This record gives sequence, C-alpha cells and structure tokens, in this order.
Amino acid sequence: MKTAFAGLLGAAAIALAYPTQAADPALNTLVPKLTRATQWKQTAAIPIQFPTFHPQGMLKIGDAFFVSSVDIRKATTRYPALQDGYDRDTGEGVGHLFKIDADGKLLQDITLGEGSVYHPGGMDFDGKDIWVPVAEYRPNSQSIVYKVDPATMKATVVFRFKDHVGGIAHNTDDKSLHGVSWGSRRFYAWPLDGAGKVTNAATPPEQLRVINPALYIDYQDCHFIGMSRMLCSGLNNYRASPDGPIFRLGGFEIVDLKDNRPIYQVPVELWSPSGLPMTQNPFWVEPMEQGVRAYFMPDDDKSTLFVYEAATK
Repeated sequence: MKTAFAGLLGAAAIALAYPTQAADPALNTLVPKLTRATQWKQTAAIPIQFPTFHPQGMLKIGDAFFVSSVDIRKATTRYPALQDGYDRDTGEGVGHLFKIDADGKLLQDITLGEGSVYHPGGMDFDGKDIWVPVAEYRPNSQSIVYKVDPATMKATVVFRFKDHVGGIAHNTDDKSLHGVSWGSRRFYAWPLDGAGKVTNAATPPEQLRVINPALYIDYQDCHFIGMSRMLCSGLNNYRASPDGPIFRLGGFEIVDLKDNRPIYQVPVELWSPSGLPMTQNPFWVEPMEQGVRAYFMPDDDKSTLFVYEAATK
C-alpha cells in the first residue's frame, strides 16, 4: 500500500510540475516585439554530453529538455527520375527522443519509428503528452504520429498518415493537431475527439492539405502558443547566383491556425560557430520578465545548447 501511495504521489507531483501547455501564451505579445534591431545576448553554451546525431525538435518541460533526432545509418540516394512518385530511396536510420538535463547529460533515450519510417520531426507538448511525428526521410511519403508520456517516456502510436509530416503542434484551445509537410509547404489539421483520437485519420491527404502562403523560410519546429496560433522556427538557403555560395537565413514566424497564414515574421540573425543558423532545427522560446529567452541546438552529433536572451521592453 505504501508503494502504491508513493507512486500516486509521484504521478501527482509530475502532473503539478507541468503547465497546461508547454509554450507560454505570453509569447503572442512578446515575440512580435522582436525586430531586426533586437540585440540578442548569449547567456550560455552548454555542451551536450552524448552523440546527438541530427537533432530535429525540442521542448523544455520543467528543467528537462526533450529533443527528437535521427541517426542516419545510410543516406538517401536520389533517383535519376521519379519512381512511383518518389525522388529518392528511403535510406536507413533510427529515430530517437532524448530526455536531457540542464547540464547536457542524457537522462533517457527511446527509439521511435518502424522500418523506413525513422525520421522524427518538430514536436509539441499539450500539458500531458509530447506529440512527435516520425516520417520517411523523403517528401510525399508516410508518417506515424506518436504521443509520449514525458514522465515514463512510453510512446503510443496515435495514427498513420500518407505524407511526410515534418512537424506538429497541438492546439489545446480547440483540441486539434496541426502538421507541416516536407519543407513546410503544406499544412494539415486533424481534429481530436473527447478520447484524444484523430477523427479524420483515414481522409486522403489531398482533401486535408492547405498550401503554406509563407515562403521565405521552411519551418523545422513549431509550438502552440495559445490564441489558435503556433510559433515556428526555420530557415532557408539562398544564393546570389546559380553557382554562388549558399547563404542560410533563419527566423521565427507566428502562424494563425484558423487560416494558416503568418501574422508575424522576423529574421533571427544568429549563427553558430559552425556557420549554421541558430534556427537550423530544434528551438524553444520562453518569456522572461523583460523579454524572451531562446534555446537552440543547430549542430549535429557534438551539439551545443545555445541560450540567448533578448529584451523586448
């Protein structure tokens, strides 16, 4: 009886420690105050103390960080011409979800995916579960959407979908999931019923997709921030000439989930020592008393968790 009671107390403590959603709705007010003139100050650079492979999405829940990542065992190979609608093969790899402490130490690691479906993407937290899509590492393919208990790290398959879902956000206002495709060129929405099940999982993708009207960055990771909005981070590659060097620019966008249109866009002119934009893949933003604090993990394998702060008042 004492053991069972202690377990209940532990579960209750975990529940009380988590917010009703991970991202703070105050970001709806704070992020639009960021401009190109905003001065970002680096406050920490925390070495991650294990191989991270290719990080994709990040959440901060309490004092822990959750990072999705893909271990690429065999890179995809492009076909000379489309084969069965695909521009490349599946490659080989393993999907991971890491739980990391504030010092960069690995607390737990679970694998996600099945066979050729091994590429986890951007993810979100609804106050109870982490939602993470895992897809084939090629466009126009297929995905599995999981929910993961952050306390036990137990993963449950919620539904499967016939397209590459590269990121997901959970609108806790109207109980729906919102996904972005490869390169975030398409949006999808999946309503949830009272039991947390997707009501339109069997609907063909072409009947659900909405074209993303924003073009200057591809979203890599998105988080619901209330008011039927999600905050997304991403980047794109640019060249001054067809054979010129690549210039990578990253930024933030707030997207209104009611019409899938951006309502605020701002470049984030920060780069890691490797030259990659800070918004290369995983990100997390939280409010401070006088502004925002942002976490980035742009580099593969030997990653660093960069922490920046920006005043908005």
